[in-house]
Amino acid sequence: MMKTVVVLSLILTTISVSAQMSPEEVVQKQLETYNNRDIEGFMSVIDMNITMRDFSSGKVTLEGYDACKKVYADLFATSPKLHSKILTRTVFDNKVIDHEYITGRKGSDTPIELVLIYEVNGEKITKISVLRKQE
Repeated sequence: MMKTVVVLSLILTTISVSAQMSPEEVVQKQLETYNNRDIEGFMSVIDMNITMRDFSSGKVTLEGYDACKKVYADLFATSPKLHSKILTRTVFDNKVIDHEYITGRKGSDTPIELVLIYEVNGEKITKISVLRKQE
């Protein structure tokens, strides 16, 4: 009986460890929920202490879970045709670098391209650095 309990415990531990999402899976979930304008799904992979920075200046442009939820809830509400397509993705350790082509932002017909560097820790996005084209 004890042997069965130990084996079952090892199996359950293995399943829970292998069930953890990789950084790429976390960012992919964020992308899919973004494209579905699903604020609750989107926020499920956002850390409570999220920071977003402009890559060039280093300036923090968004800080904290509540601020992030407000920004994206507003974006989703005003962007019925919002869609981001990944042009390229690079995964490096716990960083995921996406070159994104975004359409339908706030009803605009003008697409935008961004490179986003996501840092993932414990199945949550903790930092996003945003690179914009120089105008």
